[in-house]
Amino acid sequence: MWVIGGIGAFVVIVLPALVGRRLLGMDAGVLRVLLAALVGVAVSGALIGPGLQSPGSGVVLLTLMLGVGLLTAMVCLFVLDLLVPPLRIRPLAWARAVRGRMARARRYSQIVSILGRHGLGPYLNGRARNGDTRHTRLARELREALQAGGTTFVKLGQLMSTRRDLLPEAYITELGELQDRVQPVPWPQIESVLTESLGAPPHEVFAVFDREPLAAASVAQVHAAELRDGSRIIVKVRRPGIRETVERDLDIVARLARTLENRTEWGRSLGLTGLAHGFAVALREELDFQVEARNLTAVRKAAEARRDGSVLLPAPHEELSGEQVLVMERIDGTPLGQARPDSPEHGADLARTLLTALLDQIMYDGIFHADPHPGNIMLLPDGRPALLDFGSVGRLDGGLRSAMAELFLAVDSGDPAALRDALLEVTDRPEDVDEQRLQRALGQFSGRHLGRGSTPDVQMFTDLFRLVADFRLAIPPEIAAVFRALATMEGTLGQMSAGFDILAASRSYASKRFARQLEPETVRDAARDELLTLLPVLRRLPRRIDRIGGALEEGRLAVNVRLLSDPRERRVIGELLSRVVLTGLGIFFGVLGVQLLGTEGGPEVTGTLSLYGLLGYHLLVLSAAVVLRTLYVLTRPIR
Repeated sequence: MWVIGGIGAFVVIVLPALVGRRLLGMDAGVLRVLLAALVGVAVSGALIGPGLQSPGSGVVLLTLMLGVGLLTAMVCLFVLDLLVPPLRIRPLAWARAVRGRMARARRYSQIVSILGRHGLGPYLNGRARNGDTRHTRLARELREALQAGGTTFVKLGQLMSTRRDLLPEAYITELGELQDRVQPVPWPQIESVLTESLGAPPHEVFAVFDREPLAAASVAQVHAAELRDGSRIIVKVRRPGIRETVERDLDIVARLARTLENRTEWGRSLGLTGLAHGFAVALREELDFQVEARNLTAVRKAAEARRDGSVLLPAPHEELSGEQVLVMERIDGTPLGQARPDSPEHGADLARTLLTALLDQIMYDGIFHADPHPGNIMLLPDGRPALLDFGSVGRLDGGLRSAMAELFLAVDSGDPAALRDALLEVTDRPEDVDEQRLQRALGQFSGRHLGRGSTPDVQMFTDLFRLVADFRLAIPPEIAAVFRALATMEGTLGQMSAGFDILAASRSYASKRFARQLEPETVRDAARDELLTLLPVLRRLPRRIDRIGGALEEGRLAVNVRLLSDPRERRVIGELLSRVVLTGLGIFFGVLGVQLLGTEGGPEVTGTLSLYGLLGYHLLVLSAAVVLRTLYVLTRPIR
């Protein structure tokens, strides 16, 4: 008997809530279902329970009681979903989340302490006032706070120093002085990382290994070594535990970005969430030395295909490299920041060589060094430059390279209309962009910065980025990497050759590239490639023309057009139709139920309720359930 009683209790208590969850299409957990079931039983018992005491009415009113319980459970589930977002409680995941929250809390306290020491606390809640007189001091305080924050925040500051479209010049200048130098890791820890990555102790793999690092940064440190065959190499070793630290800080950066974007006007205007996401992707790639080895190999192969040896690129030893260790050819030279060209002419030649190499990587290879600052360039004894550190590279597909070529040609011609078309080609344009106003703004920009005799400077890049931001033209990350690399290169070239005209050099490069495309050999190769592409189409063309002609002659020509061929369109229309149908059914059942309740007469079910009334109540319950389902669906996005 107790089994039958348990089944009956389940049917009366839990089943209406389970059915209600199914009807709503809701993914509710066990606790919500049980709570909705208890509320449903309480309400249906209070409303219908007294009527069950009447003789002969128990079975008749039981269905109405279950219907009221079902409707009440659906209302409860719907309200809980609106007020309390559903949470999945998994003990192991919850325990890990608590540990992670405690670690973040400790790190948060450190960061808040650092910000407080440097006077940046009021800027987190948007209460501080921004004034031009405070920019210089605030920029210095921000740089010092980021320096004290460690690896992730130093890298973040270095990235921000390249975004002239987002920050005033005072911040760009100050953040550009961030230094990424730390104390070296003790040798036993480095040896442990090397043994784990190489599969053997360093003395078994290398003939010579210098335990004293040549340089130590927050991500890795560099050691000199020699292979068994006498090759001189550089071994770049990632600092132990740096990935865990960076991941924790990246999580904090993402949370801070969301908070500042939600609470402050300047955070929303800068788009901090998107900036933080792009920074996290780039920094995670920089931590994986396998990515850097692949980048270096790809850039070297592209340069070899062009037979370009003007800039030396170190050769990686991929068989010895891994996620934590990068082994590559050692290049002896002087860092560009410490080097002095032999003469002004030598400095100008170096600047042209580096600029041409970067533009060739962008326009021909589709993969380029994204951070060509002086620390990543060495001057060799023979006078040639060498590029180092390919942890950060940019990639462009064929379409973006063609668009960039059009942009360079538009800059060379100084035509505002061509510059507008090229700029719209390389950016994600909003639907309501005013092209005429954009053309006039670009005309003013061209007259100010691109006219003959104009000298490019930092303000040119700043004005260009501000113009793009004013017209809400979203720059794709790939194109932003190009502009960032060119802006960084502009500062680098200025150190090699004072007064170097990067605009004139870029114009010369664009003219030569366009002239190269008109050379007979280039035109012949392009025509051959196009002909080979069109050859299969040309072979099929006569047969297709014959078929069309025959169909026209016999009157059998027809055009098939498939409406709603895209599954997404069918899904959206299906959702809309289902909502309309549900709404109509809910109204129909409700009107019919009201009419039955107002109809007098009919067989009596109980002393106070007729059959018409009973059917009317059932229809009203059904109508309310359908309407509630419709309301729930309306709160869900169409996917």
